Amino acid sequence: MGSATAYALASQGRDVLLLEQFCVGHEHGSSHGRSRIVRLAYPEVEFVELARKAFAGWRELEQESGQKLLELNGLLELVESSEQSTQHALAATGVEYELLEAKEVRSRWPLGVSDGWTALFQPEAGIVRADLAHRALIDGALARGARLEEETRVESLDELDAKVIVLTVGPWVRNFIPDLPVRTTRETVAYFRREGEPLPVVAQLDPETRGHLIFSLPDPLHGLKAGVHHAGAVAGPDDPGEPDAAVIERVAGWIARTYPDADPDPVAVETCMYTTTADEQFILERRDKVVIGSPCSGHGFKFAPIIGSGLAAMAIDIL
Repeated sequence: MGSATAYALASQGRDVLLLEQFCVGHEHGSSHGRSRIVRLAYPEVEFVELARKAFAGWRELEQESGQKLLELNGLLELVESSEQSTQHALAATGVEYELLEAKEVRSRWPLGVSDGWTALFQPEAGIVRADLAHRALIDGALARGARLEEETRVESLDELDAKVIVLTVGPWVRNFIPDLPVRTTRETVAYFRREGEPLPVVAQLDPETRGHLIFSLPDPLHGLKAGVHHAGAVAGPDDPGEPDAAVIERVAGWIARTYPDADPDPVAVETCMYTTTADEQFILERRDKVVIGSPCSGHGFKFAPIIGSGLAAMAIDIL
């Protein structure tokens, strides 16, 4: 989000300094890795519309960078009842989708879906190449005159001599804003070997929240990446932590049932941090000369272009 904001501000000719406490691409926070899910399918109309705007931003970045950042093979939502799906928000916004029975899914893709389940297929979904996209935002900002200082840890905002400070520090945000209503958890994801053409993103939805309960997405290196949404223990970003063995076992079992052509033994595991609000909404607010961007909650990456533009607009309002 910080890189996207720097890109948006530099595009408007603003004097921008981008600070990174580690090196770009580090694995301590929430932005590392090769892929993130992009999708229009949300149960809330406002998120569907926000995702549309973000897609347009990614396409503009692709055109400028000359890199393919979006790989769209669709999304399959697995639900026990079609009423648990995102169909109503999609219909309200005119987004194309199909409702499929389990046997229809199995006939179209090599996926294991139990009889009695329903799948919503939405074609405008897939992955954004996270590492490439992050770098493209930074390179775009630098090409417009922004400056980048890596390995520069800020302990207090009082250290910064700036007219406006945009705070996009992910799980470190409460180091600076202690009263911000977020919780930080260390989440586990696993990678699995699968050959062949990429399949749609698969997301089994929580019947109560209609959010992603367990999910899988293509990985450019190994084939598959999978995890359980919000299964991690509360942890600080500077606390030591290892992948959760119980989560890995749960994900591996789900992969074995869902992907008959994949190796259910993980080839790699890693962790990332979630910074989550109670309702999984984003925090975008201004306090004096500080603009706070905490748009995470485990589903923020896909919105980076539009959130960056919004944070940039908030920052310019202060000037």
